[in-house]
Amino acid sequence: METLDKVKAGQSVTVRKIRGTGPVKKRLMDMGITQGTEITVVKLAPLGDPIEMKLRGYDLSIRKADAELVEVE
Repeated sequence: METLDKVKAGQSVTVRKIRGTGPVKKRLMDMGITQGTEITVVKLAPLGDPIEMKLRGYDLSIRKADAELVEVE
């Protein structure tokens, strides 16, 4: 399974599943990262954290630790 933190800048992927439970999973879902959502990784910070992406018509930056919980295809 590929996770969102492994996606290179410029690639587009589709969310397959969000791992994790509780407040972290809910926060990711509240930000619009839900199953079936298409995400384009715009750029990565020099050390890989945070990750800037575009989804649902807006830009979003999340931590690499949170991106590890998002399975993509």
